[in-house]
Amino acid sequence: MPESKSKLFNDEGELVVPKAVVGRLSLYLREVQHLIRDGKETTNSTELGKLLGVTDAQVRKDLAYFGQFGHPGVGYRCQELVAAIKSIMGTNTIWNVALVGIGNLGRALLRYKGFHEQGFQIVAAFDVDDNVIGTKVEGVDVYHIRDLASMVTAQSIRLVAISVPSHAAQAVVDQVVEVGIEGILNFAPVTISVPSKVRVIGVDLAMELEQLAFTVVNRDSKS
Repeated sequence: MPESKSKLFNDEGELVVPKAVVGRLSLYLREVQHLIRDGKETTNSTELGKLLGVTDAQVRKDLAYFGQFGHPGVGYRCQELVAAIKSIMGTNTIWNVALVGIGNLGRALLRYKGFHEQGFQIVAAFDVDDNVIGTKVEGVDVYHIRDLASMVTAQSIRLVAISVPSHAAQAVVDQVVEVGIEGILNFAPVTISVPSKVRVIGVDLAMELEQLAFTVVNRDSKS
């Protein structure tokens, strides 16, 4: 069974599990879900390690942060492991999410079906452009940003994705923090400031490509 959340955080509320482990936890979840779709009922650390390019020992060590999941002579029961990881990640229930910014990236995010499959549902979108306010985009109602507070309360929204231009990002962040949002997924390519109680994950696509280019260049230089 997974560890209680209290054991995963220290007295200051900081996560004691390494960030890399949490990242791999999401990858384990995806791979086990793929195995289930392929009709498999069980897996093991060796198989998961090969799928993700890590050792079987690393798989066992990562999962051990959260409890004991394996069965002697069986390995991991896929459905059971998926349920356990979702419980750890907090995605064993649907999260209502708001999106701020209905530009090209925002529209692409609304079209993406993977969010709902993993327990996230964009229930409202916000912008300041009169041309989109009051319309539906990919089936999601678009509101003026000034309506954010009322919609957060009405829809029990705790997470917000932000896909606005860099120069507008901090002002938008200040607004979403003010209405009680606890987590922000920031697609604007700029660093934002938030209170310590608010969690932020930044997704800078150009930076990811820079990192990829770095690994390719350095690989080639060693060949």
